[in-house]
Amino acid sequence: MTEKVSLTELQMIIRDSLYLALPDMYWVIAEISELKENYAGHCYLELIEKHPDEKNVRARIKAIIWSNRYRFLKAFFENATGESLREGLKILVKTKVEYHELYGLSLVISDIDPAFTIGEMAMKRQFVIKRLEQEGVFSMNKELKFPSVPQRIAIISSKNAAGYSDFINQLKGNSFGYVFYTVLIETSMQGTETEQGVISALDKIALNSQLFDLVVIIRGGGSQSDLNWFDSYNIAYHITQFPLPVITGIGHDKDISVTDMVANRSLKTPTAVADFLIDSVANEENHIIEISSEIIGSSRIIIEKNRNRIETSGVKLFPLARIMMSDIKDLLSGKIIEIINIGKEYTLKAGFIPANQELRLSSSVKSFSSAKEVVLTRNCQNLYNSTINFLNMNNLRLTGFINTLNLLKPENVLQRGYSVTSINGRILKGSDRVKIDDLIDTQLYEGTLKSIVLEKKGRVGEEEKGRK
Repeated sequence: MTEKVSLTELQMIIRDSLYLALPDMYWVIAEISELKENYAGHCYLELIEKHPDEKNVRARIKAIIWSNRYRFLKAFFENATGESLREGLKILVKTKVEYHELYGLSLVISDIDPAFTIGEMAMKRQFVIKRLEQEGVFSMNKELKFPSVPQRIAIISSKNAAGYSDFINQLKGNSFGYVFYTVLIETSMQGTETEQGVISALDKIALNSQLFDLVVIIRGGGSQSDLNWFDSYNIAYHITQFPLPVITGIGHDKDISVTDMVANRSLKTPTAVADFLIDSVANEENHIIEISSEIIGSSRIIIEKNRNRIETSGVKLFPLARIMMSDIKDLLSGKIIEIINIGKEYTLKAGFIPANQELRLSSSVKSFSSAKEVVLTRNCQNLYNSTINFLNMNNLRLTGFINTLNLLKPENVLQRGYSVTSINGRILKGSDRVKIDDLIDTQLYEGTLKSIVLEKKGRVGEEEKGRK
């Protein structure tokens, strides 16, 4: 074909061809990847289809629901499913293929089947439950031992949620006067941020798990769509792997989420969770009181039995004790006499010991003094000799320094044939400080000279001559 067409004409050909090839309406299964409502009330979507791995996208297309139709379909879908149209949701929609020369290919949605989405959500929920069971983790948190006195509580909730306020007020205002220590890890409990927020909160608590007895996940009432976020596999899996018991009070009387199923305890409302914790402490207190009563009763019986045994034994032991005391008294008398005799003997021997020690000490002192006197005399002589040698050596060094200084005196240096050249009273060290025709002074050993510079050479042999 050699005929030339404009871009608009080509677009028209494409549009007409599509209308002729696809004249019907089609029911399409797709997932919403983007959804935007503009100021005019139109709903713009991007629909995708993923591979079975649910990661890679295999198809993508734009779609639109015009405002007059969108108002009806939105209310119809939410009433039927309890779920809002949102990103990540699978839907079955009735569409017509449309092609526009400016906006390209898109689908115009005229109807939506909520039954398909309800089935998809239920199927996804069952898939999550089955996956957790196959991995053998479904009941792991339930198997953790629940604390006898749960008083240190980490709370995952939104601080502005009514359910959180109800929980705190119920817990703090308990009629028993029990004290509970609570820490709130705040996060969003509805919308697309729910999953990541709850997981992040669990991770923070896990880093300091030794500070808590258990974790409570609570929120107030809400729509069915808000509850669906707690059917997340990732949230449920994190709870199954958590080192502390988890209690949920998500706030739905009719439905139970996957998160509720895997938790150690699941109650309907935040207030019910607070009552459960208070009752747990009260039951433990009653148990302790019962044990205390049993111990007191048993102790009294044991004391009474042993009291009777002591009284009976006392009657039997009294005569025997008298006999034993008499024998011990005789034994003690003999030991006292023996000790007195031994003491006299040691006292007599001890009288000779000080005199002997005095003689030995006097002899030792004299020997020690004589030895130290000899050492002291020898050290004094050595010190004297060392001092004389040190002074003589330093006198020789000082004489050498004096001779060296005499050699370096200016008059002695000049006497050896050296001279000192200066200009304007400043001694010259190089030719760079004088110019041609400058008047310079030369100091000799006998007299001085004045000279005019006619020529000068630098250190590298450069030469400069004056004008004649």
